Amino acid sequence: MENILVIGIAGGSGSGKTTLMRNLTEGFGDNITVLSHDNYYRAHDDLPFEQRSKLNYDHPDAFETDLMIEHLKQLKQGNAIQCPVYDYTIHNRTEETITVDPKRVIIVEGILIFENKALCDLMDIKIFVDTDADVRLIRRIKRDVAKRGRSLESVLNQYMSTVKPMHEQFVEPSKKNADLVVLEGGKNLVALNMIMSQIQHHIDHCDDPAQADAER
Repeated sequence: MENILVIGIAGGSGSGKTTLMRNLTEGFGDNITVLSHDNYYRAHDDLPFEQRSKLNYDHPDAFETDLMIEHLKQLKQGNAIQCPVYDYTIHNRTEETITVDPKRVIIVEGILIFENKALCDLMDIKIFVDTDADVRLIRRIKRDVAKRGRSLESVLNQYMSTVKPMHEQFVEPSKKNADLVVLEGGKNLVALNMIMSQIQHHIDHCDDPAQADAER
């Protein structure tokens, strides 16, 4: 499959990546497929729940990024992949996979996707969502308590022990690899419109290869 545009969306936990991604997918529907780094958390079937809940999920080693890279390469070649599925409530992968089909635009999203050079090299546009740390923490608390079955105490403990230090060590420095830094994620309508215009331009050229060739 030719002319696939790969867009990376990174940023700290609770920064607004999901809102930005949702706005883009709603705007372009079947033209976009999403690959989430979170689904590539390593399986820990050998560990009981209590031990899994204490692992550091904000370090690059927590992810099976090599598998994600291979899957992204397959998608860029026009092949469907079987993406693993991660369940936050059990801190582990499930036995299920989901079929992800290649589309004209592939969004790769995750907190640490810009930390890995090999993964970055597969992206055409790299967007870093930058949001105040206090706002990110409040959003994380609301999300993890309401949607992931966590207690307030566990969310705060995890934030102080791993999320905050790993953000400072890995996520924030990876911002230098971004092509575009977006403040406040999907709520930044100016940036959103710019990104959507770029995607629309790409899709239009896919529909009219002759025009694309003429502009080369």
